[in-house]
Amino acid sequence: MRLFFRLVRLILTPFMLLAEKLTTPKALERSPAEQYKVDLACQQLALYQFKACPFCIKVRKEMARLGLNIVKYDAQHNRHHRKELESGGGKTKVPCLRIETSNNEVQWLYESADIIAYLQQRFAATTD
Repeated sequence: MRLFFRLVRLILTPFMLLAEKLTTPKALERSPAEQYKVDLACQQLALYQFKACPFCIKVRKEMARLGLNIVKYDAQHNRHHRKELESGGGKTKVPCLRIETSNNEVQWLYESADIIAYLQQRFAATTD
């Protein structure tokens, strides 16, 4: 049974990644000064993800729409990143957004809808 699901993932992955590429929206336009501020804020964020996870794709598309340059870590194929996710966030579940606050505290945000809501609340307002 496990082999069957691996085969299904193997077959579907290229189609999912192609669909992501074709349907990713253009980034919001900001002035260079506004984009610089956003880029600085994004240095406090990291997305732990699996490349072909549909929920991760959803988050990456929203990041692209908002024009966010957030570092992405592959928690599926990179043991180091997977271990960081498990030890920091408490579970190996993706997508997960690592948020470092101004006082160097770290928050781990799971669930694609929660991550998207956080990103929209924090960065969509900077385009007004």
